[in-house]
Amino acid sequence: MVSGTGPAELLGEYRARGAAEAADVERARGLLGSGVDAWDRGTPLHFTASALIVHPESGRVLLRWHVRQQAWLHVGGHGDPGETEALAVALREGLEETGLTDLAPWPDAALVHVAVVPVPASTREPAHEHADLRFLLATATPEAVRPENPQSPLEWLTVAQARERTTEANFRETIDRAGRLLGA
Repeated sequence: MVSGTGPAELLGEYRARGAAEAADVERARGLLGSGVDAWDRGTPLHFTASALIVHPESGRVLLRWHVRQQAWLHVGGHGDPGETEALAVALREGLEETGLTDLAPWPDAALVHVAVVPVPASTREPAHEHADLRFLLATATPEAVRPENPQSPLEWLTVAQARERTTEANFRETIDRAGRLLGA
């Protein structure tokens, strides 16, 4: 487990950048005192943890095709039962979705972005929202990447290419923040 990366600790010190993110952070903080399991995917709004994977040496970022969202996005998802440490969830999801075994927080373990995002209904669950806690994870072995299934390809792109590839404005903001740190 990665200690100190639960939502309360992460959001307690986090400072939003801009009005849209400030509203999302306040909604996420509202989950903490709501009396419900903030990671329970059966609730209309719940936490998820994700990461944009970067290769600092080349300045590239890794995008993953998400079938349900029909968009090129980052890796991440729901906590498994009992998981409450956001960074641990992002690391597990990153490994599962890319096969990269050397993922590590980069340049540190701080949140890089908080976004409340809509998720369309599926045959298994109604439409809902994710309070997504986003990190940056780095790999030194980009050539080792392997998609978890053929429907979810992965692509290494420059920051500019990644911005063009995604259709999600909130994810473009995550890419921009990574780009500034990468010097792109």
